[in-house]
Amino acid sequence: MQDVIVIGGGVAGLVAARACARVGLTVTVLEATPAVGGAVASHEVAGLTLDSGAESFAVRRNAVAEFVDSLGLTGDVVAPNPAGAWLHLPAEGPAGGSVSVPLPQAGVLGIPGSPLADDVRRVIGWSGAWRAYLDRLMPVLTIGREHSLGDLVRKRMGRRVLERLVEPVTAGVYSSAADDLEIDVVAPGLNAALTTAGSLSGAVLSLRSAAPAGSAVAGLRGGMSRLVSALVADLDHFGVEIVTDAPVTTLRRAGVPDDAGVPDDAGVPDDAGVPDDAGVPDDAGVPAGGEQTWVVRHEVPAHEAPAEAPATDLPGGSAAGAAEPAALPATRDREARFVILATPGAPALRLVSGLSPELAALAGLDWPETTAVELATIVLDAPQLDAHPRGTGALVAAGTPGVTAKALTHATAKWGWLAEAAGPGCHVIRLSYGRAGTAGPTADLSDAELLALALRDASAIFGVDLDAGAVRGFARTLWGDALSPATIGAPGRVRQVRTAVEATPGLELTGAWLAGTGLASVIPDALAAAGRVRHGALGI
Repeated sequence: MQDVIVIGGGVAGLVAARACARVGLTVTVLEATPAVGGAVASHEVAGLTLDSGAESFAVRRNAVAEFVDSLGLTGDVVAPNPAGAWLHLPAEGPAGGSVSVPLPQAGVLGIPGSPLADDVRRVIGWSGAWRAYLDRLMPVLTIGREHSLGDLVRKRMGRRVLERLVEPVTAGVYSSAADDLEIDVVAPGLNAALTTAGSLSGAVLSLRSAAPAGSAVAGLRGGMSRLVSALVADLDHFGVEIVTDAPVTTLRRAGVPDDAGVPDDAGVPDDAGVPDDAGVPDDAGVPAGGEQTWVVRHEVPAHEAPAEAPATDLPGGSAAGAAEPAALPATRDREARFVILATPGAPALRLVSGLSPELAALAGLDWPETTAVELATIVLDAPQLDAHPRGTGALVAAGTPGVTAKALTHATAKWGWLAEAAGPGCHVIRLSYGRAGTAGPTADLSDAELLALALRDASAIFGVDLDAGAVRGFARTLWGDALSPATIGAPGRVRQVRTAVEATPGLELTGAWLAGTGLASVIPDALAAAGRVRHGALGI
């Protein structure tokens, strides 16, 4: 029996597993996919190892920096090019088309601190700037806290600030419309600063002045996936078992019948190498000390699964010549004193639904719809991009003519180490597709069609022609099935989840869907979950 089973091998799960193992607890990590790391992943394109998910981390807290230091990676922390990003917007006036302008610097999520500043007026014009400036003259009338970021910006600064400054940023960062975002989640402290400063622009300036100097984000030389590699090496050092291709199907208390609707012998013959008790005796759930344990059932990875039994040996086996029923995957039961559930929201809610009425009720909360985001990464020879015509990339406003992408990252302009690795004239660009509330525009495209679309979008954003003949490599990455931790009502939903889990001894839940977007939120939450397990197991 293990001390701890961690379900989910993303960063939250790996961080929690490491914290438990470092104090001497025995730990197994079960990951449903072929690789650990979750959204911090990499792929090889044209001979370059590139981030296929998260490429940076926020430095607003010391949590990530301290954790990176504990892994011995501090010397490889790098800041991005300070040039910053641009906006790609619908052009105003009868001619139509689109226009690219630098993203104003003195803002929070695109909300300007100085509405009349030159870089702000370049985006929203004089009329938009004067409307935004009215915020300084309007009293703060709301009693209590504002909730919708979009509603607040529209009310205080007007439609142009919302559509041309804020919406491109929130779509790029949170894949959500500003109207749907909870202020206390995406802009902590803004509500309090609004009350103190008496205006939204004053609140933004207050938050900016309180922020530490320097870049708001950082990365790792060689890519963020190095964080995962270092974590895995550390877990191996502490004897943690990591099992991939092992989706968990049920979670239950030991001694409690499996009521998941799949009988123990469904599709798995008695001689398939998985005995009914799977090494867990009936009375194993209540050891001498009275502590109840957990049984985690997971699919056995294909390379470990027993040989398929003849059809005649299967329960209800068919006669010769009849259609054979599909066998269910072989499974294995593991027992542990504690379980840390570190999967995305939807599978986590499914796994805990059978444990108690309170946990079952969580699935019925007002969870937002998931948004799928697809990334198109291109490596190409394009000396015309050496001047970094759009800084480190661009955020695209919805409805911009001629562009389907919502964002473009010019990775070799953003990260000096990557420009060195790519070599002179070679560039890496990454385009992001998929907005909340709309069908994914790339879902039905072939690789060739997506590459053509990405090149057209990049050409429009950069203002230069990019030829398919210059492409060295291309890759697409689909990220989906994630519950946004930032939509309206998120704090209340998270409180209900945590309250229900607190009433379930030996169980912890963690992950971005509860903690918030980004490593600066995920790592402290995972460490806190592991700390509660450590206290329960060792009293420390």
